[in-house]
Amino acid sequence: MKFLIDAQLPRRLAIQLSASGHDAIHTLDLPNGNRTPDEEILIVAARDSRIVITKDSDFVTSFLLRQLPPKLLLISTGNVANTQLLHLVESNLERLNDAFTQNDFIELSTTSMTIH
Repeated sequence: MKFLIDAQLPRRLAIQLSASGHDAIHTLDLPNGNRTPDEEILIVAARDSRIVITKDSDFVTSFLLRQLPPKLLLISTGNVANTQLLHLVESNLERLNDAFTQNDFIELSTTSMTIH
């Protein structure tokens, strides 16, 4: 899978996903870094067929109204330690891979994975 991790999530998530064999970049890897506007993130995600991983509800609104980004993973854990967040994503990677083959919007919390 190809991912673009939004600014409010740790860069270590991109590193972890890359180490797991996925193509993952963080907004820090983009020319404007964490100041990259949402619209530019949407363009990169669509152009490169990347799943946007975010905690930002603005991407949910954009997805619902415009189908942008084409694929979205919403992390709805609230404030958790980065190590807990990294473990949550890593432990659900196989399920996420399966789910994204047929679905475009998935929400991951500490207790569930919801397909919208």
